[in-house]
Amino acid sequence: MPLSQGRKILAIPGPSVIPDRVLNAMHRASPNIYEGEIVSEVEGMIPDLRAVARTEHEVAIYICNGHGAWEASLRNVVKPGDRILAIQTGRFGTNWGVLASQMGVDVQKLDFGMQSPADANKLEEVLRADTEGKIKAVTTVQVDTATSVKNDVAELKNAIVAAGHDALFMVDCIASLGCDRYEMDAWGADVTVAACQKGLMTPPGLGFVYFNDKAKSFRKHAVPGQYWDWVPRAEPEIFYQYFGGTPPVSHLYGLREALDMLVHEEGIENVWSRHEALAGAYWAALDAWGSKGSMKHNIADRAFRTVAVSTIETAEDDAQKIRDWCEKEAGVTLGIGIGFGTPSSAEARRRFRIGHMGHNNIPMMMGVAGAIDAAMKALGIEHGEGALEAASRALAASVNRNA
Repeated sequence: MPLSQGRKILAIPGPSVIPDRVLNAMHRASPNIYEGEIVSEVEGMIPDLRAVARTEHEVAIYICNGHGAWEASLRNVVKPGDRILAIQTGRFGTNWGVLASQMGVDVQKLDFGMQSPADANKLEEVLRADTEGKIKAVTTVQVDTATSVKNDVAELKNAIVAAGHDALFMVDCIASLGCDRYEMDAWGADVTVAACQKGLMTPPGLGFVYFNDKAKSFRKHAVPGQYWDWVPRAEPEIFYQYFGGTPPVSHLYGLREALDMLVHEEGIENVWSRHEALAGAYWAALDAWGSKGSMKHNIADRAFRTVAVSTIETAEDDAQKIRDWCEKEAGVTLGIGIGFGTPSSAEARRRFRIGHMGHNNIPMMMGVAGAIDAAMKALGIEHGEGALEAASRALAASVNRNA
């Protein structure tokens, strides 16, 4: 007798749960796309998009997912034959480099594996060795959703400065923007890449590339092509240049509502605090489950975990069993293990991910944790007790600290 009737919970690390308000805002006819309200709405979004990334610099909007935003960022700063240094701390830092290679860019890899953050000292060492200045840009993810690692963006920038290197610093915040604290200007990022379907709570389809004056100066040496060129998008002479053609009006209506919720109603500092509290409750539950049996965090040190997603390791294919039970019996969809082999491999089947990004609150968090707890009991998977009690205590402590 499945108990999965009622509202389903999507607990994968993107696309995240979309608020009803955002969906309702999108459910309307297309307007005149040449003048009127849509023009003023988009112009009004730019300050809010800047506020989410904590920047005063420019932002270009693309009709694409995060992979498209990767390509847009690269095409505006490097050309075939140029070299970049790709910091790898999981699948997505790696894939950004793969995309660059497919564009003809020479990619030098700095790989820290699947369970560790990037080491700023090692980055400084590599850049000091580049005495001819061949490396044009350093790419990194703030958060990798495969591993749930969080890199210290400010520390990596400090390493570039300490090395006396002039490489651009390019940061992927696709999984972290609107979840983990991010300060583009204060931390010294030259380019920030993001998308709408995770912390920004809008259905997939919009990519964003933020860039400062230094990054903009690299544009004259690159060959972005008409569609990816960020200059007309950030400085349009006519409205449709924002989007390289017809604007995605439904997405824009949804994004406007999401930005209202994040920036003007909750406030970005409170958004970060909420994510920290909910992540801390999940981690408390995971610590309790892992006190007996094989369940454990992929990232052992909580200082290097993102508050957007938790990657969890289990014995053999217990992760697959837990995911299957939660979806069928409880109506909760958990994320698959990725980046550790093919989705059907033994390593992938040992891992699952909980997405706790975007539109989430205490009932949703406790519901997901309760489903996982019930799954392990139903399946006879060895685990420690008291997970839900630990989670509720962590939540209560977070609320009291912020009262």
